[in-house]
Amino acid sequence: MSNEEFFEEEFPVLVLVDEEGVEHEFELLAELEIDDETYRVLIPLFGEEDSEEVEVVILKVVYDEEGNEFLSDIEDDEEWEKVADAWQELVESEEL
Repeated sequence: MSNEEFFEEEFPVLVLVDEEGVEHEFELLAELEIDDETYRVLIPLFGEEDSEEVEVVILKVVYDEEGNEFLSDIEDDEEWEKVADAWQELVESEEL
């Protein structure tokens, strides 16, 4: 794979709306299944692709009473550590 092909790889874009109703665009890097829960690893679309540090956001997939899907912050520290460790292992094994 040439460098040009690598940089042309596209990730799905998700538009999330915050509590104030403001839309934010993210690229979906990965979806993790851990202990029967689903988590999504996202990076914000800033337009600053030459930045050396990219802020990764990991959110938990949750459903309301009607089955609508939402993304939620991970509140539990132990759960967060488990998911962050799984993401780190994936990055190291696949050299993302």
